[in-house]
Amino acid sequence: MKYGINHDTMKFEKLVPNIFYTDIKDGLRMFVDCLGFTVGHTDLNSQQPLCVLDKDGLRINLFQSTKFAKEHHPEFRLETKNIEEIYQKVSQSHPEFLHPNLSKITLRPWGAKEFALMDNQVGIIIQEW
Repeated sequence: MKYGINHDTMKFEKLVPNIFYTDIKDGLRMFVDCLGFTVGHTDLNSQQPLCVLDKDGLRINLFQSTKFAKEHHPEFRLETKNIEEIYQKVSQSHPEFLHPNLSKITLRPWGAKEFALMDNQVGIIIQEW
């Protein structure tokens, strides 16, 4: 027990990142069109447009906010067991998202195979151990 808190009673189900775009359509192109997430909820006509995206038990919240998009440029890793299939699909359908520094599947020194994607807001590393 650290700092007087019993951590054994705390259980979390998933981590849900908030990603901010100047134009939410850019995020929808990356996550829905390119990576195959589905839109679970959308409110594009509100003061702060948002979309909740889902895929394979993962969830991401996209928000449109120029202020926060300028402050936050996150990088994520998505682990998979079929990197070759994902690379094939993404490189054919959305080659513009392939990161110039890791545009091919590469065996990294730490033992993982990886390639990377990038749009104007986020970096995504697709990884297979």
